[in-house]
Amino acid sequence: MIQWRKGKIIRILRSEPDLQEAEVDVEGTCSLAWNYPVLTGEVSPGDEVYLNTTAVELGLGSGGYHYVIANLTRLPPDPPRTGHIMKLRYTPMQLKVLSAEEEASPYHAAVKEFKSLPGTPVVVGTLHSMLAPALAGCRAAAGEGIRVVYVMTEGAALPIFLSQMVRILKAAGLLAGTVTAGHAFGGDLEAVNIYSGLIAASAALKADVIIVTMGPGIVGTGTKWGTTALEQGEIINAVNILGGRPIAIPRLSFADPRPRHQGLSHHTLTALGQVALTSALVALPEIPPGQLAAVKRQMKEGGISDRHQVLVRDGNPALQYLTERGIQVRSMGRGFEDDPAFFLAAGAAGWIAGEFLKSVPQKD
Repeated sequence: MIQWRKGKIIRILRSEPDLQEAEVDVEGTCSLAWNYPVLTGEVSPGDEVYLNTTAVELGLGSGGYHYVIANLTRLPPDPPRTGHIMKLRYTPMQLKVLSAEEEASPYHAAVKEFKSLPGTPVVVGTLHSMLAPALAGCRAAAGEGIRVVYVMTEGAALPIFLSQMVRILKAAGLLAGTVTAGHAFGGDLEAVNIYSGLIAASAALKADVIIVTMGPGIVGTGTKWGTTALEQGEIINAVNILGGRPIAIPRLSFADPRPRHQGLSHHTLTALGQVALTSALVALPEIPPGQLAAVKRQMKEGGISDRHQVLVRDGNPALQYLTERGIQVRSMGRGFEDDPAFFLAAGAAGWIAGEFLKSVPQKD
């Protein structure tokens, strides 16, 4: 069940069209809350609100934020009449979107007439923190003229508005567009599932490279099968079905204290070793020889080396690219200096995508 609390907005710390950060008084305690205007309308100081406090009460990875469920002071304006595809279906927060596939969309014909991805490289990660280094690796290898589109899945955060990194990359002109697939919402384009999300990225947004990851956060249970990271294998299958070229980012770490994530994460072992029924290019970064040998051994024992083509590339150009632009990356509270293998793997995958782009004729 949802943990409900009543609160009062004290002040707005940050306000954007799609996301507000607020201080809120909850039963005499000053707390933080996120508000999504697309769901609940804008909030202002003095407004009384209902809050979902469940994640904070449980100490989960919400960053200590509550979520505004409803503004008790005023109703939000009526939404636009366009669009009839529902996301968060059959819940009190269901919202309608204009999906790229539906007939009212200006991209309907392009999606309907789609035949296949023309060998488009599709970098497939798991954690949202892989997005920036993968994009940087691709641009470092292929140059600034390429169009990179991000497809966000429903594996973690559903509103793309929560991603500060997406805002940074778009403001810097590094992302040509975004697509939110499944129940994820808020992208430049909406899509019903991962297949139509990939199609929209290619046919509508004219992507040269597509990067697919979930949004901020991840669902994990400490078990082999109980994690949303397994979607990586299913996405690889989808890319191959549609005629693209999947490039998988393995989740590497030599700083994570949990044994299941040491070296090659058990998430990657399962996603690539058992869930992916079709082959992909798997990127490994140039890391110290002992670490690289350990990861290759894990891949061999997990059946990844037999099923996929493993390529080793230097991921450092990606991190240099981000540094030159003042873009900082972190994952699980760790930066590059704390856990270089994690970020170098994503950079290496992006570099491989860029290499492929340079080797084939580009689309008009």
